[in-house]
Amino acid sequence: MEFTSTSSADTKKFAAEFINKKKAPPPPAAGGGGATVVGLYGNLGSGKTTFVQCVAELLGVAEPVTSPTFVILKTYKLKTKNYKLLHHLDAYRLKSGDDLRKLGFEKLLRDKTSLILIEWADRVAGILPPGHIKVYFEFVDDKTRRLSFVSGVS
Repeated sequence: MEFTSTSSADTKKFAAEFINKKKAPPPPAAGGGGATVVGLYGNLGSGKTTFVQCVAELLGVAEPVTSPTFVILKTYKLKTKNYKLLHHLDAYRLKSGDDLRKLGFEKLLRDKTSLILIEWADRVAGILPPGHIKVYFEFVDDKTRRLSFVSGVS
């Protein structure tokens, strides 16, 4: 699925389509079996945090959602059929998947009721499940972003 966004309202439409395609958790990733992991790939200012904010809002998170750049991980409770927790990670300050492992990432992966959204996923790619969902963000100009996602196989 590819999409061009010129506003946060457009990004919210993309997020809604994304959520609708993910209503049922995907089959367990090879060797994993647990949380739904979504890697967010793109440069600074390409729309990753805005996408997470839209997903969180659509899933019923009422509190403000900001990028966890300095705390690395923020968790939000959900009351949806398939997901009970939304984990928002920002790997920008991490050097590798080992840094994420030290923060208890493998425990998060075991919870099949968790949705994990990871900004800067390329920095921790070595620890992500092989079948994680990939969402790509491209900065086109000051108002335009190109978004796309690939599900299933990496």
